[in-house]
Amino acid sequence: MKEELNKILESAKSEINKTGSIHELQQLKSRFIGKKSGLMSFMKQISSLPKEERPAFGQLVNETKQKITNIILNCEAEIKESDYKKTLKSEFIDLTMPGRKHEKGSLHPITLVWREIEDIFLSMGFDVAEGPDVEDEFHNFDALNTPPDHPARNLSDTFYIENDVLLRAQTSTVQVRVMEKHKPPIKIISPGRCYRNENDASHSPAFHQVEALVVDEGVTFADLRDILNIFLKKMFSENISSRFRPHFFPFTEPSAEIDIICVNCLGKGCNICKGSGWLEMGGAGMVDPNVFDMLEIDSEKYTGYAFGLGIDRIAMLKFKIPDMRMLFANDVRFLKQF
Repeated sequence: MKEELNKILESAKSEINKTGSIHELQQLKSRFIGKKSGLMSFMKQISSLPKEERPAFGQLVNETKQKITNIILNCEAEIKESDYKKTLKSEFIDLTMPGRKHEKGSLHPITLVWREIEDIFLSMGFDVAEGPDVEDEFHNFDALNTPPDHPARNLSDTFYIENDVLLRAQTSTVQVRVMEKHKPPIKIISPGRCYRNENDASHSPAFHQVEALVVDEGVTFADLRDILNIFLKKMFSENISSRFRPHFFPFTEPSAEIDIICVNCLGKGCNICKGSGWLEMGGAGMVDPNVFDMLEIDSEKYTGYAFGLGIDRIAMLKFKIPDMRMLFANDVRFLKQF
């Protein structure tokens, strides 16, 4: 039996020293000194031995078990030490190495132009007003003197949410809200996002617009032209001039379209202005008295002007961007230029 115990000890020593993981070691522990191990079968044989041989045999089995246990404990310590060293090596940080470069972000070209527009008008005494993107038909159409049968009210042009709730088609809605709450004098701009059912190289279903409103006693069309010329020169250059062409808008009378000298060729004619030398910028006019009357502003006492310009259009001209869709494509190569 002593020889058999020595065989078990040598076998345990050989296999335990070959193992490389705690999981394997636990399996070997169960195999060699567990309740169902060969060593435990020897313990069960003690009762069958003569009484005088039992103490010596029991001591021999216990010594063998203790030796195997010590081998397992030593192996476990070595494995844990090896795993710890591997962890240190894998998580090693060289403090002398330079840190990873974090690239600095930049403002979107629309944001850059938006802020510049606000700065220019603030310098001329205007306040900045804001309003909700989700509007009702009264603020988007009725209060702006737009009749019920106007094409702009059709589903093909306007994004309706339900019933008379819609996404605003212009930031003129902010002007209506300002005139509802404040009496003249009023001098505001209302930059923001607008929504129309259009999508091509020069139009987007979601676009940005800035509108201005001035209401006071004695405001004239000449004041409108002066403010626009000052703004255009500050935004583009002193060489930029403008012209007004007669037009129609429901909420202004008289109304006009605003054109500027092409910022690329300065009127000589190029592919950007399609050879005309002029670029369309937006609409303008004197506030229709019907709008004042609907908002309980004395149209006999006060006059005012309003105009709207596309922020996206200004950004395209300022940065020479050929396609409006590039502003919304989230192409990092394009955005990094700004």
